[in-house]
Amino acid sequence: MTILTFTLILLAGAYLAGLAGSLTGLGGGVVIIPLLTLFFHVDIRYAIGAALVASIATSSGSASAYVKEGITNVRLGMFLEIATTVGAVAGAIIAVYTPVNTVAIVFGVMLIFSASMTLRKKNEQILTEGSRMSDILKLNSTYPSPEGPVPYKLKHIGRGFSVMTIAGVLSGLLGIGSGALKVLAMDTAMRVPFRVSTTTSNFMVGVTAAASAVVYLQRGYIDPGIAFPVVIGVLAGAITGSKILMKINVNALKLIFSIAITLIAINMIYNGFNHKF
Repeated sequence: MTILTFTLILLAGAYLAGLAGSLTGLGGGVVIIPLLTLFFHVDIRYAIGAALVASIATSSGSASAYVKEGITNVRLGMFLEIATTVGAVAGAIIAVYTPVNTVAIVFGVMLIFSASMTLRKKNEQILTEGSRMSDILKLNSTYPSPEGPVPYKLKHIGRGFSVMTIAGVLSGLLGIGSGALKVLAMDTAMRVPFRVSTTTSNFMVGVTAAASAVVYLQRGYIDPGIAFPVVIGVLAGAITGSKILMKINVNALKLIFSIAITLIAINMIYNGFNHKF
């Protein structure tokens, strides 16, 4: 395979990954890493490095729009970024010294978890009474709606912070945004409204990925020849996905995509146990 052919196929694959990731909320990394490792036989550390760079680009582009609209809880995001950034650096360091087959197995397990989280019923109940910690840190806020600003309060701040640390470790270790864990921490533990939790998670992804990417860059695991077409493809796919999101049946797409992701995860786990990476 020539370099041009490799680049064009990778560009197309990254575009589809960004498109599917934006429509389902899982992010492009869950597709691009298996694509690089299973199809192109790229070392999983280089695949993770490319996925991290793509996460920075896509998060930076979409997060700015949500912040401008007033949906993202910036104060909550910056507070939780302390946990995810520390975890991401730790995860990236762990990844450097972890056998690639072990990383592949953990990645597969995380894919299955992410797919199941995508299909679960979202929490829409809004708390009118928060915790003392949320009051002290001033994390309670409002989000816009057609009827006007909707106030909400949070609880279990410490529990959410702990889950975010784990999400950061997995993000640095696996090169994915760990959005499922981040939404789980905010949506289930802290009772953040779903619309706010997803946009705030998106806001945090870029910072978390940047912290991990520094370690991968220092170790030489970010190859421009791989990362550049991945970034362009995923970004273009994410933009396309945001434009057609309201025109398709997302629930049916999530079901199909989750089944496909689960099959990919099983393949990753199987190859990991058989040391095929």
